[in-house]
Amino acid sequence: MKIGVIGFGKAGKAVASVVLQSPDFELQWVLRKSETLENRSVGEFLGIKSDEPGFIRSVDHIEINQFLDEHPVDLIIDFSPPASIHYYGKAAAKRGIKIVSAISHYGQNELDLLNELSKETVVFWSPNITLGVNYLLFAGKFLKKIAPWVDIEVIEEHFKHKEGVSGTALKIAEELEVNVSDINSVRAGGIVGKHEIIFGFPYQTVRLIHESISREAFGNGVIFVAQNLDNKPNGLYNFEDILLPYFSMS
Repeated sequence: MKIGVIGFGKAGKAVASVVLQSPDFELQWVLRKSETLENRSVGEFLGIKSDEPGFIRSVDHIEINQFLDEHPVDLIIDFSPPASIHYYGKAAAKRGIKIVSAISHYGQNELDLLNELSKETVVFWSPNITLGVNYLLFAGKFLKKIAPWVDIEVIEEHFKHKEGVSGTALKIAEELEVNVSDINSVRAGGIVGKHEIIFGFPYQTVRLIHESISREAFGNGVIFVAQNLDNKPNGLYNFEDILLPYFSMS
């Protein structure tokens, strides 16, 4: 499967690294806003030996429709700012390119566009692309269904300079009907990301914890998602759509 990546920050670099080392995927290119690293190889920059093209281009130097025609891919992975979907979304959907977005926060305009694009191609969006944290959310919803009266607290921990409440914590709060104002946020050092759900029963406590040790976890999540989107009909998907079949007892 030919892959294109949009965004080359810390998460984008980690994802590109994992894709480069996956035998089932081929990194064709990376698009970023900055002109730094223009036309360099991702493998060369990351110190990974690879025969895949994986060249880096600035969005300021290309016309997206022409670029996608000249450098076709099967799937685009988006780790860029939220507004980027307006830049490439329609061009990708028109060509049937699958879109996997790991953007933490989208406004209503972007959400409406995702729904529009899903009529022409497969679109996947998850505020957190790691498999583990989405399993945590899935398990949490099951426990809440069993005991809807249980007390629930959500704690999220991230690196010192992360702004705002994490998109993952907001998603957990939404799904478990916890007030956003009740999310407990910790900012310290270089914490990659930790989410904890505490279920307080009268005589016992259940804690579900997920911690990202390295941003390469995002890459593993992307690989899992891409493999599970294969042969899916056009539509807008999330992690629950992918995980649910695995919980079948048959």
